[in-house]
Amino acid sequence: MAKGRAKPPSQRQLRVGEILRHALAEILERETFQDPSLRDVNLTVTEVESSPNLKHATVYVTPLGGGDMAEILAGLERVKSFLRREVSRRVQLRFLPEFRFAADTTFDEAGHIESLLHRPDVARDLESVDNDTPLESNDEQESNGHGT
Repeated sequence: MAKGRAKPPSQRQLRVGEILRHALAEILERETFQDPSLRDVNLTVTEVESSPNLKHATVYVTPLGGGDMAEILAGLERVKSFLRREVSRRVQLRFLPEFRFAADTTFDEAGHIESLLHRPDVARDLESVDNDTPLESNDEQESNGHGT
């Protein structure tokens, strides 16, 4: 495999990731943790990416209502063995992957894109496209006599 080119996940990786995501989401929703960084936090498991050999899984989480993500990730690391044991009770897999926890930043990225789309110069361009008026380049405007 060429360096820098990642293979897309296999069907098995996707299926195992989705099974793990559901199991972890159920555990995080129903369990009360003694860890102070997880005590009053509602977490959403947005995605679980399994490695090609299914020995490792990266669990992407985001807190509902905000929170200190570094502290939450540290708390998840502290309860990792408990989570792994609970997942093994709910899921039938030959090998249960080791979990790595990471912050899901897709909502932050979506918010950034949303703010970019609401900038006046971008909004103006989007309005002209919505009105089905073709955008003319400066060369076309000058040849039509509309240039400045």
